[in-house]
Amino acid sequence: MSIEPFQKESESYYSITKWTEEFPGLKAGITTRSGGESKGCFDSLNMGLHVCDKQADVVKNRVKIAESLQFPLDHWVAGEQTHGNRIIKITTSDKGKGSRSYSTSIKDTDGFLTAHKHLLLTMCYADCVPLYFLDKKNGHIGVAHAGWKGTVGEIGPAMLTKFQDEGSSIADIDVVIGPSICKECYVVDDRVINQVKKVLEDGNHLPYNLKEEGQYHLDLKRVNKLLLLQWGLNDRQIHTSGYCSSCSTEFFSYRRDDGNTGRMMSFIGWKEK
Repeated sequence: MSIEPFQKESESYYSITKWTEEFPGLKAGITTRSGGESKGCFDSLNMGLHVCDKQADVVKNRVKIAESLQFPLDHWVAGEQTHGNRIIKITTSDKGKGSRSYSTSIKDTDGFLTAHKHLLLTMCYADCVPLYFLDKKNGHIGVAHAGWKGTVGEIGPAMLTKFQDEGSSIADIDVVIGPSICKECYVVDDRVINQVKKVLEDGNHLPYNLKEEGQYHLDLKRVNKLLLLQWGLNDRQIHTSGYCSSCSTEFFSYRRDDGNTGRMMSFIGWKEK
């Protein structure tokens, strides 16, 4: 049985202890929905600036996490996520973009990677799959947002290709698949399943089951893992969380809450020594 890569640090966030214990300068994890200032359906640690919550409350929530991580908010980077597969290489000139205002977010992107320290890469979720990337040799890091569209758009393999372009070796890359909706909670139609079939090579082991005519239970975490394996990683390089955003009330869930909900935030960054 695989070891859960995430461990709870406080009511407000989990860390990827699989990595942070090995690399003390690394901050990596995901927030919960608890311990913030937001009200109503956003109760209480909503990290999304794009969901009609009060901007001031979201900024307060982000400041709280920034203080907990000892990673200043003005060093965060956030994107205008569009359920695509566009990945942006982040430099120090991007510092602070999207951290306090959605209008300043990096446009049309669902993935970041960087080789720079003291930049916190962030993405928002409410059931979609967080993907975290670490080159354990040269320290390059990345994060991606993989809903079903980004998944079949192969954003995971696209990130690995970007890492390779930056000089990473396949053997040095680790990936963590974060808390997101589980197979039992995620029901999709033929349109989605047909797209999944197109990108997976082994048709005999597709990660879905028929629920009823035209409806399927889909394991989106598993789809992402299979795509990473197809690209060339081995099973030991991929670590999958068992937490479900829909089953657990610790997290926001778009499906469970009928779309009226906040967002968790994934984060990864190296602190300056």
